[in-house]
Amino acid sequence: MSGGTDVDQPVRSGISAVIVTFRTGDVLLECVDSVLAAPDVDELVLVNHDNPSDMVDQLEQRARHDGRLRLIHTGANLGFSRGCNLGAKSAQGDVLLFLNPDAVVKPGDAARLRETLQGRTEPAIIGARLIGPDGKEQRGARRGALTLGSAFTGFLGLSCAFHREHEPLPSQPVQMPTVSGAAMVMTRRGFEALDGFDEGYFLHVEDIDICKRARDAGGEVVFEPRVEIAHVGSTSKISQVKVEIFKALGLARYFTLHGGLIGPVQGFVLGPIFLVGALARTLVSRLQARASAEAPAADL
Repeated sequence: MSGGTDVDQPVRSGISAVIVTFRTGDVLLECVDSVLAAPDVDELVLVNHDNPSDMVDQLEQRARHDGRLRLIHTGANLGFSRGCNLGAKSAQGDVLLFLNPDAVVKPGDAARLRETLQGRTEPAIIGARLIGPDGKEQRGARRGALTLGSAFTGFLGLSCAFHREHEPLPSQPVQMPTVSGAAMVMTRRGFEALDGFDEGYFLHVEDIDICKRARDAGGEVVFEPRVEIAHVGSTSKISQVKVEIFKALGLARYFTLHGGLIGPVQGFVLGPIFLVGALARTLVSRLQARASAEAPAADL
């Protein structure tokens, strides 16, 4: 691992952004530039999981130009949770903004999230509203508590009460069982009290897990509707099969850890079921894409 710059600047507002990236594509530069253009963010710690050399060169160039950007090169894809923990450990701020590498912030977003965080019962987590390229709120920014029922229905693509983006948008911050790790703020104190993200999750479900652990510890999880962050989604160059497998493994781990006395049995039973479901979802998605591509064009 290596830092991307020898220029040190003191932390002022106390907000450190942490981004973990693996072959994200050009949107990563837009994300980085948006954070560096935000005066309310003191530093950006970017954990580079094996991005292409030309992308690394551009990141290094930005780091030399702006001392607020610090790079951690891991040389391999170590997973989202471990990457976040590495970035948080290196960060200097008392407030940690975890941001996906395909999210674009506006000046003032981080400050508003920090303001909402102040005075909350620790360990506290504040999540932003995520807006997709179509201008609509994305799934995941506000969710209920994960249950076996919601896991199966959501994993099968069915409608369930777990996802709440279709509910009326509140005008003020509201308690929410689960918010998204794509744009999540915590104090360092709260983050360390929870021992950070569980590195047993490689990709997906780690945000559901940390929200659950924060609630169980007596802390607050809050959805902040006034902070809208543009989020592209699904930009990393990783096969859909692997993504679905990581989701399945994450769900199995979640119910193992949070299932009480029968948790290990749940994980043992559900793991193969979720894996089969993951492969089935991938197959259906590919068949639908092929059918769409082969469908004759509509008459004009």
